[in-house]
Amino acid sequence: MVNRKELRPESSPQAAFGARLRKSREARNWTQDELAERMGYTGRHVSGVETTRKPPTHRFAASADAAFGLEGTSDTFERQWWEIRNGILLEGFPEYVGHEGRATEIRLFESGLIPGPLQTMGYAAALANAAVRRGAITSEQAEERVTFLAERQAALTRPLAPMVIVVLDESCIRRPIGSPDVMGAQLDRLVQFAEQPNTMLQIAPYSIREDRPFDRLVNLLTLSDRSVVSYVESQTQGQLEREPASVLPLMRAYHQLQAVALSQAASVAMINEVRKGTP
Repeated sequence: MVNRKELRPESSPQAAFGARLRKSREARNWTQDELAERMGYTGRHVSGVETTRKPPTHRFAASADAAFGLEGTSDTFERQWWEIRNGILLEGFPEYVGHEGRATEIRLFESGLIPGPLQTMGYAAALANAAVRRGAITSEQAEERVTFLAERQAALTRPLAPMVIVVLDESCIRRPIGSPDVMGAQLDRLVQFAEQPNTMLQIAPYSIREDRPFDRLVNLLTLSDRSVVSYVESQTQGQLEREPASVLPLMRAYHQLQAVALSQAASVAMINEVRKGTP
């Protein structure tokens, strides 16, 4: 084929993405223009991603999954895109988010930061922009991160909404993120969340000290078949688990955490008290 660039998928994760895209396209005997039409892009853009002249974006990866019928599977282009962008830090996270969008019950614990499903876009943007200033991500990646969060939150708004139970360490509401206006709006969002019929919000106060069983983010999902999936993320790695031997101890610890956390009424009162110190 004239001007066909030889691909070296072993050279980088982005090259592996491009090579897989070409292989999947050619397996269906599609030209770049034909795939582009299915994805809502141009053939030139598809060519650029295949040859690494253009980096894949989250939207591009999701469109590729739709075109190739990979949505909902365990080996998607979207998962590969996450691995390119974040590496091992978010191992298992794309699959977790897929389960989250279909779960009947969601339990979250976080320390230091408001968890994604409860973040305002202003709060999320402040975190993403800080990562740009540190040089951890690009401006384009920051925009994609916020867009992805909005899509993740939208997936939780459905006719049969899941029960969402959240326990926040007190540090989450006392650690200022962004401007006072951004933090004030975020605290307002927490109060609004607690008022919904399918939610529960509790604060784990500093006073429980060593009785707090978790020191890192813990997410627990109950699926429609009543099985439970856990996702635990630390500073260096994330892990998705389905095996009962690993998941059930986390569920027991979560119940213990709820027992020592403040009631929802007391939690909202604490949030409102903190809110008085912001505009």
